[in-house]
Amino acid sequence: AITESDVLLASATQADQASTAVVIIGFNVRPGTRAVDTAKQEDVDIRLHSIIYKVEEEITAAMIGMLDAVEKETILGKALVLEVFKVSKVGTVAGCRVTDGVIRRQAKARLIRDDVVIWEGDIDSLKRFKDDASEVRQGFECGIGLVNYNDIKANDEIEAFTIEKIAPTEL
Repeated sequence: AITESDVLLASATQADQASTAVVIIGFNVRPGTRAVDTAKQEDVDIRLHSIIYKVEEEITAAMIGMLDAVEKETILGKALVLEVFKVSKVGTVAGCRVTDGVIRRQAKARLIRDDVVIWEGDIDSLKRFKDDASEVRQGFECGIGLVNYNDIKANDEIEAFTIEKIAPTEL
């Protein structure tokens, strides 16, 4: 049987974590009347099952819910820096040719020099000739400005990518 002391013990485990739900899962048992009353007062959820795989499913679902989202990185495209331009009030702009995929204005970027990542952050500006562009595809040239970074050199590579958070669905 589920007793009042079981409920109080479960309640005590969440004392400093107000946002954490407390659940008692029972298999082929029943709570006593005082345990039910105490559970209501202490905001403890009592769930009862008579089929063992239902208990397993509920525990698995609860554990999955506790897992953090996984970050998945997707490379959108790469651009080779052909020339570097110093622009007053803007900083350094990399004159590039997109060599693979697409460079998107809203994507994250990393600057790679000699196969080593030397900077990672956001794209400040993306231009095609003098016009702002939301994206530039493979084979085209563009100007790329990086947020708070000006040490760009010819033959550097700029890689555009996105990071997506994916909620876990299994253990």
